[in-house]
Amino acid sequence: MAFISAADELTKRSTTCIENKFITKYLAELEPVAVKVYLYALYLCQSGQCGYAVEDFAKKLNIEEEKLKEYFEYLDEMELVKIVSKFPFEIKLLDCENFYGKPKKLHPEKYDGLYEELQAILSGRMISQNEFREYLILLEEYNVERNALIMIVNYCATLKGDKISGQYIKKVAKNFCADGDITAIKVEKRLSSYTANTTILNKIFVTCSIKRQPEVEDGEILNKWLGYGFGEDAIICAAKGFKAKSIEKLDIVIDELNKNSKFDVKEIENYRKEKSSLYETALSVAKALGVYMPDPTPYVENYLSVWSGYGLSNSSLKSIADYCFLSGRISFDLMNDFVSHLYRGAFIDDDSVRNLLVQLAEDDKFIKSVHSQCGLTRKLIPYDRQALSRWRDWGFNESMILKAAELSAGKNNPMAAVNYLLSTWKNSGIYTVEQIPSSTAPSKQPKRSVTDEWAATIEKLNSTDKH
Repeated sequence: MAFISAADELTKRSTTCIENKFITKYLAELEPVAVKVYLYALYLCQSGQCGYAVEDFAKKLNIEEEKLKEYFEYLDEMELVKIVSKFPFEIKLLDCENFYGKPKKLHPEKYDGLYEELQAILSGRMISQNEFREYLILLEEYNVERNALIMIVNYCATLKGDKISGQYIKKVAKNFCADGDITAIKVEKRLSSYTANTTILNKIFVTCSIKRQPEVEDGEILNKWLGYGFGEDAIICAAKGFKAKSIEKLDIVIDELNKNSKFDVKEIENYRKEKSSLYETALSVAKALGVYMPDPTPYVENYLSVWSGYGLSNSSLKSIADYCFLSGRISFDLMNDFVSHLYRGAFIDDDSVRNLLVQLAEDDKFIKSVHSQCGLTRKLIPYDRQALSRWRDWGFNESMILKAAELSAGKNNPMAAVNYLLSTWKNSGIYTVEQIPSSTAPSKQPKRSVTDEWAATIEKLNSTDKH
């Protein structure tokens, strides 16, 4: 899967070009290797080579794959790219006209002493004039309160250290602005909520083996989970049971549990075991059917979950799969048709399924005997089973059916001849071998009444192979 995609504005260009704003605004700020990564991504995208895999990209630039991802995270902070997905890793190249756009005329005199306050917080490095100007843009164009900005910068420094980049601070501030948290009261409330959840987040991070420190975004996701109705123990249980190694993966798990109304620890554990069992059964069913299944997920969702919902056990499904393979139903779709037939007939519990499959296997074995008497060597088809069911409905036992097969051997269509003979005997009231006339042959046809003709027509329609 391609891991690079581009904004519409970028894909319209027919050549690999670099925006002037990249040179004037970013070139002096970016790390040298990050420049190389950005330019090569730009080249691949604009030259129509977006099918590049991330490992190919890393090999081409002689960079370790994990290190390459770190550079893309760095470019994401700079708002030159957007990481669309981490699993699988995908990025989107952005236009250099980022969130803040071109600086307008500002009035720094209105914010006397602000530079010194921010510099005291970010004591590990110097704040450039360009960076300070972007803080002023936040204050003037986005109406962020002065104290709110200071609180945001202080939070970022506490979280990441006093050498934290201005681009990261800008990204966090952007999230606050997008949610309308631009006053000191709202920022304090948001940070207080985050602080209150830090203990829970730390436990979650330990369970997921996440090495970094919790951030505001993590607290917001946690609040969403709590809003669903999940408690701390339930979230920890989900993280541990489903082996989520990132907040993003755990978020997918929690959303799934919420969708299926599994909120309690016991419910979550039972759901996990059931889902794990369905995956194992899907693999067993695929193996029995001879089906290649690279990813069990769609099969579990579209088939196994439905069959399990009918009430069929995993052991019954495995037995059904074995029978389907032997009877030529070698796909999930064909097995689904068979399972649906069982469900309509109320063959759901293990005993009824087992007894039915034994009976069907015996029927297939008998049909093969009929084939042998007729001189046929082909595989069974649905018509054969329908014909056997019809002959039994007519009142014939196995001896009569085998006798008809014996008399039909050598005919162009032996099974049709068997059907004709049995129909003739039925209309003549012959139901035992002793009653069969010595001159019986499929070429003779008894007279029928109009009623008999209509019955034959209806029988023919009913015997049509729906498969």
